[in-house]
Amino acid sequence: MEQVLNIIKNKSLTYSQQVLQLAGQAESTLSVLNIDDDTKSLLDEGVICTMYEGNAPYRPRYIIPDYEKLMKKGCKFLELDPPSDIWEATNNLLIFYKHVPSITSYPVYLGNIDELLEPFIEDEKEAYRAIKLFIKHIDRTLTDSFVHANIGPKDTTAGRIVLSVMQELQCAVPNLTVKYDEGITSKQFIELCASTALTTAKPSFANHKMYREDFKSENYAVASCYNGFLIGGGGYTLIRLLLQNVAYQSVSIEDFMENKLPFAVEKMLKYIDERVRFLVKEAAFFNTNFLVLEGFINKELFTGMFGVVGLAEAINHLLQATEKSDRYGYSKLANDLGLKTIEKVNKIVTSYKSKYVGCFEGQHLLHAQVGIDTDLGVSPGCRIPVGEEPDLFNHIMQSAPYHKYFFNGIGDIFVFEDTYKEQPEAIVNVIDGAFKTGIRYFSAYSDSSDVVRVTGYLAKRSEVEKLERGEAVKNNATVFAMNAKRDSKAFDRKVRD
Repeated sequence: MEQVLNIIKNKSLTYSQQVLQLAGQAESTLSVLNIDDDTKSLLDEGVICTMYEGNAPYRPRYIIPDYEKLMKKGCKFLELDPPSDIWEATNNLLIFYKHVPSITSYPVYLGNIDELLEPFIEDEKEAYRAIKLFIKHIDRTLTDSFVHANIGPKDTTAGRIVLSVMQELQCAVPNLTVKYDEGITSKQFIELCASTALTTAKPSFANHKMYREDFKSENYAVASCYNGFLIGGGGYTLIRLLLQNVAYQSVSIEDFMENKLPFAVEKMLKYIDERVRFLVKEAAFFNTNFLVLEGFINKELFTGMFGVVGLAEAINHLLQATEKSDRYGYSKLANDLGLKTIEKVNKIVTSYKSKYVGCFEGQHLLHAQVGIDTDLGVSPGCRIPVGEEPDLFNHIMQSAPYHKYFFNGIGDIFVFEDTYKEQPEAIVNVIDGAFKTGIRYFSAYSDSSDVVRVTGYLAKRSEVEKLERGEAVKNNATVFAMNAKRDSKAFDRKVRD
């Protein structure tokens, strides 16, 4: 009762933010999942974290509609005919987005928007106006920067317009990824992407060749922070394992690797399955929602997401490493133990088969989770802690070996000194080199940018400052950014000169 009243009285929340939080409070009153005592203990001890998903899953956490189907066939439920021009195309998408749920109640994927809009561009000036209004509408109504669009890998007029509009509007929503393949993407287009990233913290750069090989298809999407999915599918649920808390419960490295870690991983896999079971078997969504009934999504293309965080802190604790030279990110011993840990987790996760997953050979997928706003002293995924970053070359080389295990999502963020804006080709050179080492996903922005990449999502420094003064802001993710700035020093990354 007290929490509900606090939400109602909170002057820093908008009306829609209050509604979402009140709905979460209602769901938290239920207890419908079958959870054994060991799993309950792991949840209570903070070894397993539910990511605020609630006690009764009633929609998938992440939904990746096939928007090409909308453009070609329209939508019966929403009474939308296939579009015939740029205005109908953008209008149909905007209407459709309002009906795509997720854990945030906003769509986490907006489609490969350049490919969706390119066929409707006849007059470039008119298209610029339409796409500018389209993106402005998204920023003002889908007020959550986990809303995510893709462009690329081909150079298109629509893609160039999207980038120009992003530079003009300087908005935190939507998040944006460019699928980049040096053999497909033009030099001019990727340099425009790099220039835009330095001023607006987007797009991030996805290693298209690597994603295509891992998904065995070009029919993949990057959504939310940097989450990889099959188009037409999505993620049932994302639960995360706090590796540092597993390490704290271990009496030795051997105990960690052979006892505590396997036990926690196996319990979490079964907990993920229980959440998926309720969603698929008891909740109404997959039986009644028009997205399913009209074929925009297919249950067989969904999977569970096995998130991990705090690898750096786990390794540093296990080695009792206090000197920088002995710590994760610097020491060969620490880095090797980190990689051995992820390989152990990966072996258990990939050997587990879920009867509710119809893709990826029935596997739930590993995900390097980016953190939540209540994290304190917990580094995202497999990242080196903020404030301890090595030089750029060694940082990339240290990170790269982990990326092959996480095609459901992993990435690193680099802040560049402002003068890089004069030479965006230098950023492209870094990305090309990083991709050759095995980096899957690369994010960059400049130290003068108002829009910043916090952990995987975007926020504006200026809006964080407003929230710190107790003023309401429209982007739901700004509250996460404010806490990440304070507790995780997410605004204090090393600047690369």
